Amino acid sequence: MMEYRLLGRTGIKVSQLCLGTMMFGGKSDEADSLRMIDHAMDSGINFIDTADVYAGNESERIVGKSLAEENKRENIILATKFNFANPADRNARGLSRRHVINACDASLKRLKTDWIDLYQMHRCSSNIPIDETLRALDDLIKAGKVRYIGGSMFPAWRIVESLWVAKELGLNRLICEQPAYHMLDRTAEREVIPAAQSFGLAVIPWGPLCGGLLSGKYEKNQDVEGARWQGGKDNANREATNLTWEILDHVKTMAARKGCSMSQLALAWNMAQPGITAPIIGPRTSDQLADNLGAVDVRIEEEDLRKIDELIPPKGYAVRYYDEANAIDFRPHSHKGFV
Repeated sequence: MMEYRLLGRTGIKVSQLCLGTMMFGGKSDEADSLRMIDHAMDSGINFIDTADVYAGNESERIVGKSLAEENKRENIILATKFNFANPADRNARGLSRRHVINACDASLKRLKTDWIDLYQMHRCSSNIPIDETLRALDDLIKAGKVRYIGGSMFPAWRIVESLWVAKELGLNRLICEQPAYHMLDRTAEREVIPAAQSFGLAVIPWGPLCGGLLSGKYEKNQDVEGARWQGGKDNANREATNLTWEILDHVKTMAARKGCSMSQLALAWNMAQPGITAPIIGPRTSDQLADNLGAVDVRIEEEDLRKIDELIPPKGYAVRYYDEANAIDFRPHSHKGFV
């Protein structure tokens, strides 16, 4: 049965799984996407995550079309992200005040809504001082267009920087972080998740199935036509090593013993980790969605946690996923302080 957890310090309760919509409008056509949204909601999901860049912003349009029906919007905590929208226009991307406001207005139109519950920076930036972005986001909150703000792939020091700037300037603070985090790469446990726990931020991991590698559909030296992983590498050139395949064999055996799928075990493990609010599932088909939803009924025992810690020690990784995620920016700002 679906459980509901507090979204950081907000008092809002969200389902323990978040429906990610990156495939909607792309590999999943509109009709299938609309059916999956309805299925997810009927199964208890009240938390949906999208982004203006997904499927050339078709994902936002489809989500908006679905939620506009039968007053479904009122029952959903809706999250979207901004940063990468339009590579053809240098000013129609990034974290500048201009783009923050324009991107929000465009997302609101596509989503057919008057407000966004959680508006997230889709990566941080070394080019734009964080105070400029936070001031713009604060204005959007005061205008009633946005309720809460968050980040995605923020290193721990950038989380602390943003919280400090918000406090110094009297601005609304981040309430959520969206890191890459799964059983095969626990890098986020080193600093990001502890920082989030210390400051009361929700954590909604993306890629909890490692791009499908933890779904069980891949075998070593065997490619799946049209799939993300080919030749032992994914579409972002992340590599599955010999150790990775050994671990996957053990995980498959564990899942069989528990009577669940590999993906259900991986999601249940993710939901059971300290500090995690709601992993983001990203189904392409209704069958994948149904399988993912079944993870809420998988019970993770202490023995399961111990065995997985032996396979992939806490803070360790078997696939270098987090550090090689696209557009991570660790560079410090070139300016001194903020204004």
